[in-house]
Amino acid sequence: MKMVTDAYQSFITYMTDKEIWIDLGQGFLKILLIFFIAGILIRLGKLALQNVFKIRTKSPLRVSERREATLTRLLDNILTYVIYFIAFIMVLEVFTIDVTALLAGAGVAGLAIGFGAQNLVRDVITGFFIIFEDQFSVGDYIRTGTFEGTVEEIGLRITKIKSFTGEIHILPNGSIQDVTNFSISNSVAIVDISIAYEGDISKAENVIQDLLQELPERYEDMVDVPQLLGVQMLGASDVVLRVTSEVKPMRHFAISRALRKEIKIRLDNHGIEIPFPRVVMYNRNDEVDTNEKLEQKG
Repeated sequence: MKMVTDAYQSFITYMTDKEIWIDLGQGFLKILLIFFIAGILIRLGKLALQNVFKIRTKSPLRVSERREATLTRLLDNILTYVIYFIAFIMVLEVFTIDVTALLAGAGVAGLAIGFGAQNLVRDVITGFFIIFEDQFSVGDYIRTGTFEGTVEEIGLRITKIKSFTGEIHILPNGSIQDVTNFSISNSVAIVDISIAYEGDISKAENVIQDLLQELPERYEDMVDVPQLLGVQMLGASDVVLRVTSEVKPMRHFAISRALRKEIKIRLDNHGIEIPFPRVVMYNRNDEVDTNEKLEQKG
């Protein structure tokens, strides 16, 4: 019973010690101050990065918008990680933890883990070269393996790709081997137009040529006047004409749809019909009756 009483008295004495509560309060205030200053530094750092890239756009060594968006996102992440890591170390010092010994132990442990984390090292190295060589950037439309879509984020370890239907694909950089980038150079819109065999092909070509000369004024995504290449194929019930148009990167889908609409309307206005499938019915009994009549006459 005496041991319980002594323990209780010790606890009361400890809890009523003003020095302890002052130390706890000061430690709590220090932690709040550390995270508050860390948040301010992160905001100032991001603002400084944005201003640096604004200045770069006016200098002779101008960075492309694609590369600027990628580097800005990456540097923002690195800045955030570094400042929060420093803040975490300062919080440990508030709790009188030996940070030097902890960092030394972490370095040895990190070296041991590194030998078993070869995939992680490969992802980081590949991510570095993707950014350094500007293989693709945030906002580019790419295809890699079975994945295709818009690059949402590039990190040192992973890349996020958003597909046309909204799915987000998260790929380790080490798994990215072959990349097709559709956003670097101009695209080409290709449209095939079918004309009936009974139609006047020369007239159809002239009508389409006149239309193509008008289209660049209506569609700013067209880099040049679309070209009518001529007869592409002789189908079962149609003559296929091909039209191509050089357009801005990744605008070939929209321009292809617009070309089909414009050409269809213009052909209808000039009475040129687009063919429809035709089926020829063959009756074997009619052939037998014809052969019998010929034999009777013979």
